[in-house]
Amino acid sequence: MDMNLPNKLTVFRVILIPFFVIVMLALPFGEMSKFVAVGIFIVASITDFFDGYLARKNNLVSNFGKFMDPLADKLLVGAAMICLCDVTGILPVAGKIPGWIVIIIISREYFISGFRTIAADQGLVLAAGWWGKVKTVCQMFMIIFLIIDLDFTLFKYAEILLVWLSLFFTVFSMIDYVAKNGNVLKDEVK
Repeated sequence: MDMNLPNKLTVFRVILIPFFVIVMLALPFGEMSKFVAVGIFIVASITDFFDGYLARKNNLVSNFGKFMDPLADKLLVGAAMICLCDVTGILPVAGKIPGWIVIIIISREYFISGFRTIAADQGLVLAAGWWGKVKTVCQMFMIIFLIIDLDFTLFKYAEILLVWLSLFFTVFSMIDYVAKNGNVLKDEVK
């Protein structure tokens, strides 16, 4: 395994996830915990941009990066949404996103992962589509807004808008991805 800088950034993002979850759930910094959690989430999100950018720019694309980068994204976003969806009502940051939306978003990620596995079995590597990148950016902004959760009317409307945009782009990007790569699902018996 080649541990070039992009791969190290991906591993760093994965390492940040448990720290993010601990801050979200244990609230070790009291009222400041949500800002610490947002800081960790933003740093992790920024590594997502830079690992891909550096890998392409410096021709450091690796099989490890192709596998771990999207997995790290799914783990980070999934962990954040699950923390924001706590049904116990105990956590002050919980209950910010309906569980059914979290289920759709996480299910989409499993579906696309399975889709990519089928393609890989056929010797194909399917790159992330443009709409998938838009989906990821919407989800990251949604998570940041939901964690910060400022008590201003305009901010609350922005939270709601970001939740619905994230849901829309989650579904739309999946449909677009399947439409563009549907040939992967065709069985060719020889």
